[in-house]
Amino acid sequence: MNVQYKTELPHPEIGAPVKAQRKPMQAITRGLLNSCPCCGKGKLFSGFLTTVHACDNCGEEIHHHRADDAPPYFTITIVGHIIIPAMLAVEMLYHPEIWIHMALWIPLTLILSLGLLRPIKGALVGLQWALYMHGFDPEAGEDLPEPDPAAGMR
Repeated sequence: MNVQYKTELPHPEIGAPVKAQRKPMQAITRGLLNSCPCCGKGKLFSGFLTTVHACDNCGEEIHHHRADDAPPYFTITIVGHIIIPAMLAVEMLYHPEIWIHMALWIPLTLILSLGLLRPIKGALVGLQWALYMHGFDPEAGEDLPEPDPAAGMR
C-alpha cells in the first residue's frame, strides 16, 4: 500500500498544521545505501564522508546534519564486537604466533572500519532527516545560531 503524505495536516484538536510523518526505516535504509533520505535517488556524499549541500535530484538540503562523533563511535562498537570474539576464538582454537594475529586482524579491522563508516553516517543522517532533527525541521529555530547583538554595532 503506497501512502502519500501531505506536507501539512491539521491537528485534530487545535487546528494548527502538523508536520507530515516521515518513515524512519526507509530513510535509514536510503542513508545506508548512500542515497538521499528524502527521495532515495540523489547522492548523499560528495566525498568519502563529506555530505552534499543539497540533493541533486529533489533539492532537500542535507548540509546542516549533525552526525558528529556518532558514526565513528558506532563503527568502533560494531567492529569491536566482530573482531574481538573472532580473535579470541582463533587464539583459543589454534594458538597462532603473534605475527599471524597481526597479519590477520589489523587489515581486517581497517577494512571493516572503513567499509562501515560511510553507511553508518548515511544511516544517521537519514534518521535525523526522518525525525526532523538538526535543521531538517524548517520551523524549528533551536539549531540556528543566536544573533550576536555586538556584531550589528560594529
